[in-house]
Amino acid sequence: MCNLYHMSPKGAFEVYVRRHLSKLWLPEAPAKAVVGPFGEGQFLRSDGEGGLLGANGQWGLIRPGSPTRISYSKPKPTASGKTSAPRPLSTNNARAETIATLPTYRDAWKAGRRCLVPASWYQEPNWESGKNIWWQLTRRDGEPWMLAGLWDEWVDQTTGEVVPSFTLLTVNCDDHPLLSRLHRPDPKLPADRQDKRAVVHVEPEYWEVWLTGSQDAARELLVPAPVEMFDLGDAARTDAVLASKLPASYITP
Repeated sequence: MCNLYHMSPKGAFEVYVRRHLSKLWLPEAPAKAVVGPFGEGQFLRSDGEGGLLGANGQWGLIRPGSPTRISYSKPKPTASGKTSAPRPLSTNNARAETIATLPTYRDAWKAGRRCLVPASWYQEPNWESGKNIWWQLTRRDGEPWMLAGLWDEWVDQTTGEVVPSFTLLTVNCDDHPLLSRLHRPDPKLPADRQDKRAVVHVEPEYWEVWLTGSQDAARELLVPAPVEMFDLGDAARTDAVLASKLPASYITP
């Protein structure tokens, strides 16, 4: 899963997109380039004529029928006898396996409201050293990621404001040689049953399929990016930290 990303600068991903599509319309970029849950980010959807239409929206899909932009958990009694405080329900990531059934995502998925989210990097935690080392995952070639997502629009019943929102789709990456190193492992589960999650990048030749193709064709694209696409700088720095804890005889000259 991903809880922080950096929007690709407008000029950078505009050049990238226009190499492959001539039709692109973008709104003014949100004020903050780094986007966290429920912050404002930018997403691209089909314009219905073979081009891309940009929009700004909340990163965290708003559940249809919700009275507010953010839904909260219900207070529950704790072991101490107190009642837990309501917490915002995270909707900035959506598991690909359940987008067709969960109420927050199923309408957008059924309606084909699929989108691309441009990002220069996204952040994930590595716990191999026993402490969290943040990795900012970038592409080796310097191009922006185009992350697969769903978008929707919610109407504020008080003000009548139409509020766009979006989520990033995630898939299992337990078998991925790089991405499986991320997130804190569950010591009670084997390595191939951790259900670690990764966001999905869509290459330009598949943009049209992702945005306007059938559900079956779109699902075929929901796989993690190959190792070859990633800049491995953060992985190398983590490896150096891990190596420094080993006896000298274990460190390759």
